[in-house]
Amino acid sequence: MSNFVIKPAERTEKITYAVRDIVVLANQVAKTGREMLYLNIGDPNLFDFIPPRHMIDATYDAMLRNKNGYSPSSGIKEAVDAIEMEAERKGIKNVHDIFVTTGASEAIELAVTALVNQGENILTPTPGYPLYTAIASKLMAFENPYYLNESNGWQPDLEDIKSKINGKTKGIIIINPNNPTGSNCEYEALKKLVDLAVEKNLVIFADEIYDKLLFDDKKHVSLASINPDASVVTFGGLSKNYMVPGFRIGWGVVSGQKNVLADYIEAINKMLRARLSANHPEQYGIKSALEGDHSHLTLALKKLHKRRDLTVEMLNSIEGISCVKPEGAFYAFPKLENIKSDNHFVAELIRETGVVVVPGTGFGQVPGTNHMRIVFLPPENILEKAYKSIADFYARYVESTN
Repeated sequence: MSNFVIKPAERTEKITYAVRDIVVLANQVAKTGREMLYLNIGDPNLFDFIPPRHMIDATYDAMLRNKNGYSPSSGIKEAVDAIEMEAERKGIKNVHDIFVTTGASEAIELAVTALVNQGENILTPTPGYPLYTAIASKLMAFENPYYLNESNGWQPDLEDIKSKINGKTKGIIIINPNNPTGSNCEYEALKKLVDLAVEKNLVIFADEIYDKLLFDDKKHVSLASINPDASVVTFGGLSKNYMVPGFRIGWGVVSGQKNVLADYIEAINKMLRARLSANHPEQYGIKSALEGDHSHLTLALKKLHKRRDLTVEMLNSIEGISCVKPEGAFYAFPKLENIKSDNHFVAELIRETGVVVVPGTGFGQVPGTNHMRIVFLPPENILEKAYKSIADFYARYVESTN
């Protein structure tokens, strides 16, 4: 047997992905025969949500027509044109490039990689989606978190953002609606953020993958629509709004001043060409999805609204747990008081009850606070059972650790 060890690249050392990492423990517990209640992964297809049939039919028809080879690197013309029309509906002007990718995740990675050098940084929302910090680790860039204000409905803290900008800051990420908090950014907060980015010559990465999943008659403001001169890459996709995360179809829309963005756009396209193309037949579902009937959303939002209300009511009834009401997506990010750490709490919760949530540490949080992310996609009977188990466990946990 060899005494040599293959050493992985240093860039992988800090890469974590809490949403999937917690599944390792959950699988161990499931093998013991315990009933599991999964509130950890935002996949609508695991529950009672289905995609629009016309989108599935368009994809199936493309396969039958043998659209099963490579597509153009930036996506088929039909899809790119439909995305451009969607950008117009969202009020986005000065669009100079559109590219279709393997999920919005690839669009994000390509756009960030094309901008940030080793040792530079992008401002990342905290709490925020862990993909962004994983990309930063891979690029050997510095993490530069800015905090969302929990006491103000998880809105961006502009003063905190200003204090974090330095000579190596290249861009700023905004996730709206936010994963993991479910917050929806107010216009005034977005306007101030855009003005600051323009002043500091920062690229804004606007992750708007949940833009059609809003509650309480809230309206979504696409950040790029606020100022046509701002350098913005807007991300969207089919995964969440159209209930097909397994399609792995997303896109990026680059807008702003052409002379400012030209070299950056070419850098993105170099990488697009190098990786060949996104999934081909699924791209034929884009036009059908964006321009077709949206009644699936009416049904989905009716279910999610009830489940959101149940989540907020039951979690806030637990002494020591508080939950800001989500305004979009299908996540809640309740705060946990009087505990050792959210990592320890969640691990013990899974072991003792089979309720699977994700520790807030995996998404970032203000130091000294503890949270957990909950996905409220499951039906009400599952959510009720899970929240009762959380309440009983929390009381025992606090008593045993204090």
